[in-house]
Amino acid sequence: MHELSITQGVVDICESNAGGRRITTVVLEIGRLSGVIPEAVEFCFEACTRGTLLEGARLIIENIPARGKCEDCSCEFDLGSYYEPCPTCGGFRVAILSGEELRVKELEVD
Repeated sequence: MHELSITQGVVDICESNAGGRRITTVVLEIGRLSGVIPEAVEFCFEACTRGTLLEGARLIIENIPARGKCEDCSCEFDLGSYYEPCPTCGGFRVAILSGEELRVKELEVD
């Protein structure tokens, strides 16, 4: 489960940016194409925050939908996965616009 190490990384990032203050809320963006399972991060969060500045903090996960843009016909559309063809022209030259995110968006501290 790579979500455990990802969650530990999130905790490290939060602690290094909290200025020694207790963190009460973490807002995390997770894109649909990131390969990270939000429920697994939620499961790991309590264990990873025990004994840290984040202990007892609330975790808010914002799921980011996957969007692509066809480089042939400029159609923008929702993606269900990588390598999905354009629904308008059937082309496979699709640029990913969103959905790969994995970032700490916001911290609330005491």
